[in-house]
Amino acid sequence: MIKQKARKPIVQKRHKSIRVKLAGTSEFPRLAVYRSTKHIYAQLIDDDNHVTIASASSNDKDLREKVQHGGNIEAAKVVGEAIAQKAKKAGIECVVFDRGGFLYHGRVAALADAAREAGLNF
Repeated sequence: MIKQKARKPIVQKRHKSIRVKLAGTSEFPRLAVYRSTKHIYAQLIDDDNHVTIASASSNDKDLREKVQHGGNIEAAKVVGEAIAQKAKKAGIECVVFDRGGFLYHGRVAALADAAREAGLNF
């Protein structure tokens, strides 16, 4: 019998190798995405000053009313639009996308597409 590896350390290792190659600045903050089974989260991070500029998640009170379940593609689209609107309020148009070690597929891709449609460039 082959022992199956845990998924979380694999994702963390992948994320660490990605973070070597990209970083957010005050001009181009990092759009970091984290997805759990129940929710999806997005943050705009300035790595130079170690500051979170804006954040949105399917767990926020105003977004919870729009989505029935936070762990699906519809919720990811709503969070993508919300983070793009918050970025526009902060005066940010271009970001660096950090998929957080997750594959660019499903909810992560839906969040990215929704953010692009709402006006973010990456």
